[in-house]
Amino acid sequence: MIQDFQGKTAVLTGAGSGFGLECARLGARLGMNLVLVDVQKAALDAAAEEMRAAGVKVLAQQVDVSNRQQMEVLAHSVQEQFGAPHLVFNNAGVGAGGLVWENSVADWEWVLGVNVWGVIHGLRLFMPMMLAAAKADPSYRGHMVNTASMAGLLTPPNMGIYNVSKHAVVSLSETLYQDLSLVTDQIGASVLCPYFVPTGINQSERNRPDNLAGGELTASQKIGQAMSDKAVSSGKVTAVDVAQKVFDAVKANQFYIYSHPQALGAVQVRMEDIVQGRNPTDPFLHKPELGASLRAALRGGN
Repeated sequence: MIQDFQGKTAVLTGAGSGFGLECARLGARLGMNLVLVDVQKAALDAAAEEMRAAGVKVLAQQVDVSNRQQMEVLAHSVQEQFGAPHLVFNNAGVGAGGLVWENSVADWEWVLGVNVWGVIHGLRLFMPMMLAAAKADPSYRGHMVNTASMAGLLTPPNMGIYNVSKHAVVSLSETLYQDLSLVTDQIGASVLCPYFVPTGINQSERNRPDNLAGGELTASQKIGQAMSDKAVSSGKVTAVDVAQKVFDAVKANQFYIYSHPQALGAVQVRMEDIVQGRNPTDPFLHKPELGASLRAALRGGN
């Protein structure tokens, strides 16, 4: 949808690391104005310094995306400094796992707050600005990208809280795409569904607020953390690769963005389960030894 990024404004949440940081770097190379948003002050400051050194205009704000007031202050600052943004990347996210009945209320509030409410706030605050800009200027082009996950298209066990949050982002993004198509041809939408990419999301606890502090990890949560650490750190596709896919998708007005298209076979099986009314297929069908070891660990070896 956006053919020329030069001089356009991008709002990027989770900009201090991972996909957000790499998209900021790519945006800087393309001459964009950058609004960098992150909850980690040190990472945000470093990113802002790097982007300013690249010669682009930068607005950096430390924001908890789950916080309505902080996001409203951010939106006001963007409007004042740059006007309506052209690219909004609702990307901030956290991860948590464990058996779905073992997650505490604080776990649910933290994960859904960042992963779902963060996207909702970005959507409700920036999309009206973008639509107003489109109405005022026929040459305006905008695009919103929301970061979900392959966990938004699948239901892997022992990570239900994360799955729920990412399924919500996929549904919200698909609906946004359909809603936009009713009212404008000038603004597009995409959903990013990465698989295992080394970004630091498996160490999300470092950013957990004190008021939503987690208790002692359960056995299933420890197992989930270990599996996540191994899977994420072994990823061969990099955040740099994914950032390029994001910009390519924005340019092509492509809705679904996949880091690992080869994982779509599992999505197809899930969809066939749904259409045919089958019980959900064993996710470890092709790796039975992994399923066996997880079952043994969760059953205490019994």
